Amino acid sequence: MSANQYRSQLERKRKQRIEAEKKAGEYRSKETAKRTAAAKARTAAAKARSSSMMTSKLREAERFDKDAATAGKEAGRWGDKAVGYAKEEASLQGKLAKAEQAERDAAERKRQREQQQAQRQRAAESASLQHRISHTESIVQRAIRELRAPKPEKLRVLILGAASRGDLRVGREQKRIRSAVNSALHRDLIELDVRPAATTADLLDGITGFRPHVVHSSGHSDDDLIEFEDERDEHHDGVVVSARAFATAVKATDDPPLLVLLNSCNSAAQIDRLVEEVTPFAIGMADEVDDGDAITYAAQFYAAVANGQSINSSRVCTVTGVTPDQGEHT
Repeated sequence: MSANQYRSQLERKRKQRIEAEKKAGEYRSKETAKRTAAAKARTAAAKARSSSMMTSKLREAERFDKDAATAGKEAGRWGDKAVGYAKEEASLQGKLAKAEQAERDAAERKRQREQQQAQRQRAAESASLQHRISHTESIVQRAIRELRAPKPEKLRVLILGAASRGDLRVGREQKRIRSAVNSALHRDLIELDVRPAATTADLLDGITGFRPHVVHSSGHSDDDLIEFEDERDEHHDGVVVSARAFATAVKATDDPPLLVLLNSCNSAAQIDRLVEEVTPFAIGMADEVDDGDAITYAAQFYAAVANGQSINSSRVCTVTGVTPDQGEHT
């Protein structure tokens, strides 16, 4: 039985004891009053001047004595009940104390179990974290091993531009990139393969034939596609290539590129796959990009690269308002 149940029973017994004690007191008072009345009747009988008056008072005294005896019995009965209730109350007090102690013990055991579970969970989380750290470190080490040693060769940049509907100035962007590289300190160490109106064939041919270190794509894109052009002279809807197909095409060579730069709207969502499956580094745009901002960003990026800056430094050396995201094997 729970402590609350014992408390309820104890409260009920306490009320019963108090009521019994009250009843016993009332009957004791009644007994006293009746005996007092009997005594007065006997006194009056003794002073009576006639035998009839004396007889009447004695009978009255006898009735009072009977009433007093009855009240005394009731007082005794209620007194016995009060004693019994008091014993039961004491017994319930003991049981309540034991139940409360049992509940405290159970609460303490529960607390200890929860504490042990929390400790085991923390240990499991710590082990999981250590596993992830070790896994990440192994990926880093593998990536470092996979990065091919630098060769004494020019940095080859494949620049693909596609705007089949004529709404983007990709030709202007390519001109600005070439001008920026030609004006840079290490212009002789960079080789550009510029392909305007780029088709999927240009992508595959550029990857396998030119074997670029950098693949630069300009045009339309979103979270999961890139647009190329078709072999048509008039404006037309672009050829849609999924992000997965693009990644597959880019890695279709023994020496995949070291960097893929997607200078197009909402392309940042694609860089995780590129870094995971294809290249050590990838840059994409986290939001929509204004045409003029994209042109300026591209020119400044390759100017910085051609002047000997790192990829990380080059990607932020712009004040155009473009928001690039970078992915890498780290």
